[in-house]
Amino acid sequence: MASLRGLPIAFIVLTLFTFSPNPATSLRTSFIKLPGSDGSRSSAADTYCESWRLAAETNNAGTWDVIPSMCVDSVAGYLNGDQYGSDYGVIADYALAFAKTVQVSGDGKDVWIFDIDETLLANLDYYRAHGYGSEPFESNSFNEWVVGGTAPAFEASLRLYNALKNLGFTIVLLTGRDEHQRSVTETNLRDAGYSGWERLLLRGPEDQGKSATNYKSEQRSKLIEEGFKIRGNTGDQWSDLLGFAVADRSFKVPNPMYYIP
Repeated sequence: MASLRGLPIAFIVLTLFTFSPNPATSLRTSFIKLPGSDGSRSSAADTYCESWRLAAETNNAGTWDVIPSMCVDSVAGYLNGDQYGSDYGVIADYALAFAKTVQVSGDGKDVWIFDIDETLLANLDYYRAHGYGSEPFESNSFNEWVVGGTAPAFEASLRLYNALKNLGFTIVLLTGRDEHQRSVTETNLRDAGYSGWERLLLRGPEDQGKSATNYKSEQRSKLIEEGFKIRGNTGDQWSDLLGFAVADRSFKVPNPMYYIP
């Protein structure tokens, strides 16, 4: 972590944080407290939260349920500031640069897969109202948001999506949304500017209870069995990208709000 190269006291504080069973609770001393544990912001807290976000994005944090309470302001600042869009744009640029190196056959079998939520469509307004991922996920309220069909496109993803179509890639959308949400999902995507996908794959009754990694791997495997070549894959979750039947090249876009195994 970058913070370990700082002052000795920062090293002590972060070391104690690592081994504390409850990071939100102050240590039982009168003079050493976790960064921000008294409700105040500090440079140490900001530094830790940036490091936590890096660990989460690189999958080093492993499985997690909610963002650390001390990092709500940091995550909110990232999502509402310029850095989030810039990070998205840089990743889209790398994806497009790779796509241009692929020899597209022209037979419709060269596939690029996109996830939907936090990849093509931005649900930031929903998560802004729910603590930016600091609250446990509540499926009923999120499904109400989905039915509203108002999620906008990510500018960088829409740009990448259209560029890939122009290069001749076949676009497949692979989402964890349920089959009964097909109509509202298609309408939302079109309203946001997306069009011309080959398939929209959603969870059917037989997919309920499967992990996202297994479900999406199985769907990719079916595409390969049909003769498709999965050249690229873009998603905000590692479960969008890992497993089996993976793409030639995968691109993880940022999402510090939630983790789906």
